[in-house]
Amino acid sequence: MKNWRISSIRKQPNKSRFLCGLGLLVVLLALASLCFGAVPLTPEEILGAFLGGTRDSAASQIVLLARLPRTCGCLLAGAALAVSGTVIQGVLDNPLASPNIIGVNSGAGLLVAVSCALFPNAVTLIPFISILGAAGAVFLVLFLAERTGASRITLVLAGIAVSGIFSAGIDAVVTFVPEALNGYSDFRIGGLANLSMTRVAPAFWIILVAMLLVLSLSGELDVLLLGTETARSLGLPAKQLRLTLLALAAALAGAAVSFAGLLGFVGLMVPHIMRRLLGAESLPLLLASALGGASLLTLCDLLARLLFAPYELPVGIVLALAGGPFFIWLLLRQRGGRSHA
Repeated sequence: MKNWRISSIRKQPNKSRFLCGLGLLVVLLALASLCFGAVPLTPEEILGAFLGGTRDSAASQIVLLARLPRTCGCLLAGAALAVSGTVIQGVLDNPLASPNIIGVNSGAGLLVAVSCALFPNAVTLIPFISILGAAGAVFLVLFLAERTGASRITLVLAGIAVSGIFSAGIDAVVTFVPEALNGYSDFRIGGLANLSMTRVAPAFWIILVAMLLVLSLSGELDVLLLGTETARSLGLPAKQLRLTLLALAAALAGAAVSFAGLLGFVGLMVPHIMRRLLGAESLPLLLASALGGASLLTLCDLLARLLFAPYELPVGIVLALAGGPFFIWLLLRQRGGRSHA
């Protein structure tokens, strides 16, 4: 394994217990997300809303129409972005890579903006259009990095440049068609307010299929991480496998962007934390990243709701406050930034 993958690993916990603990944390945070907000609700009221006994009550309306879609959105987007970041970092052999840093999120966002401007009623197609934008961005950044030397810093700089161009494109679309993205500031920063199950459902199926495919390729990913030549010597089509994994990572990130906006840093922080705690073996790392990403985004969304109540922050602000310093720390501790990936 590469040095950046193993240099920070401490004594590893029992992986099964660790994953079970993360699963329990996800459940507790999801319950807290349903209970806490501008109107606190008890677990009994939450249960009553799901059982349908008091469906017309205010508590049931709050749970089913507001908090349930938001909680599901947090869990889905967090898991998808974290697994996408894990795959991107592994395939590109770059600890600084993540969906928001190399332009994947903004590529998805640009096509979402164009789609909303041209086809405002095609709501169910938005996740698929978002995936096309994400895939285009990741392959464009990969092409630019390879043409200019493929160093780790070059890849990040290419991603930042591409992200800036795509973000300018989003601004241009919104300038000419202001109604293209209702709640544009939330989309640009990343936010989960005003979600509905209608918006979340199409992305759910994409994330589920892409997640299962990534997990099924975890063994091949382990071999790929040993190096291209080693993978080829073992009979793996390394180039095709890289492209497949990057396409799946783009699908995960694009589906998340389609309903959660341009959320940043989940795909950067969570893979590093989980790799540090659990090791670099792909299957447990991917599972832990999914659970960790769901936990992180749900926790940040809770903080965004509660810290300045009754006012509410977009969750992207909370993530940026945590992720920005993390990225700077990660950048400063890299010692191989000039080496080729």
